[in-house]
Amino acid sequence: MKILLLEDNERLNKTIVKRLEAKGYKVDSFIDGEKACEAVDNGYTCFILDINVPSIDGIEILKRIREFNMDTPVIIISSTVELDVIRSSYNFGCNDYLKKPFFIDELEIKIEKLCHFDKEVVDISPTCKFFFKESILNVDGKAEHLSRKERLLLNILLSHRGKVVSFDTIQALVWEGNFASIDSIRSLVRRLRKKIPLDCIETAVDVGYLFRNKEYCFES
Repeated sequence: MKILLLEDNERLNKTIVKRLEAKGYKVDSFIDGEKACEAVDNGYTCFILDINVPSIDGIEILKRIREFNMDTPVIIISSTVELDVIRSSYNFGCNDYLKKPFFIDELEIKIEKLCHFDKEVVDISPTCKFFFKESILNVDGKAEHLSRKERLLLNILLSHRGKVVSFDTIQALVWEGNFASIDSIRSLVRRLRKKIPLDCIETAVDVGYLFRNKEYCFES
C-alpha cells in the first residue's frame, strides 16, 4: 500500500511516517504543497493532506486529485476549526477529516477503514490467499509470482472489493498516471485471472472491473 503524506510540521511528518512504515505501508512524505502536487499521479492508495502548507494548500491538492481520481481515499488533517474550511474539504471530495492534535492510532484506524484493510489476509479460496501488506499471492502454500502491475491491480481490486474500479482509476493507480490503452488494461486483467484459481474478477462492460468472490465472501 502506497501513501502520500503532506505535512509541513517536520516532527509530526516524521512521526507519522515512522508509524505507518512500521505497519508495512510505503510512504512518500512532503512538507511542501507544490512538490506533493507534482507527485499525486504516482499511483497512491491513500492521500493524507494537511491544509495550511507552503506553496499549494491541501484543499487545492484535493481538488487536483479529484480531477482524475474519484475513488482513492483522501484524509485531511488540520488544526483549523473553521466550519467553512471543513465543509469545503468535504465538498471537494475528502473522505475523512482529522483535527490536530490527534493520536496516530486514530489516523491508522481511518486509513484501514477507508482502504478496507481491516483484514491483513484475504482468503480468495481455501487454497489461495492474498497478503495485503506484502502484496503476495499465495496459492497452494506457494508464493505466486506477480508482476508489479499485477500486484497493484489485485491490491486495488481487493481494496474496492464489491465495487467497480473504473478504467481511469486503474490507469491512474497501476500505470501511475501514464497512459494505458483499454487493450493494455484488459491484457493485464487476463494475466491476473490466470493466476487466481477462481473466476472472481468480473467485467463491468465499458466501465471497468470488480472483484467479487460469492462463494467465500472474503472470510478469513
